[in-house]
Amino acid sequence: MELYDYFEKNEGRGVLASSDEKGKVNVAVYSRPHFINEKILAFIMADRLTHKNLLGNPFAAYLFLETGPGYKGKRLYLKWIGEEKNSPLIDKLRRRKDFRGERSTGARYLVYFKVEKVLPLIGNK
Repeated sequence: MELYDYFEKNEGRGVLASSDEKGKVNVAVYSRPHFINEKILAFIMADRLTHKNLLGNPFAAYLFLETGPGYKGKRLYLKWIGEEKNSPLIDKLRRRKDFRGERSTGARYLVYFKVEKVLPLIGNK
């Protein structure tokens, strides 16, 4: 799996952008995606603005900037295809096992996306 391998081998920072049904945009910091297969990935999220936006508009974009000099990374264009509330799979997928604090309370969602397009961080080829 090319994308899976890329994200397993590269460190960096990720940002997930979404918008509501009226086009009002939100951007939030997110960890690397969890790959189900080459075309399906998932993010763990709380019931906050990004999650609420996806209920009205299924499209999102994920930008990943690799750690290091220059501007290397990926842009993933995504479409929401489903979710699981408080899924037991969340604890298995979560990379940070010491996750604590306010974020760990309340409903958690495992949100699935179809990868519709992949572009480099800079350029379109």
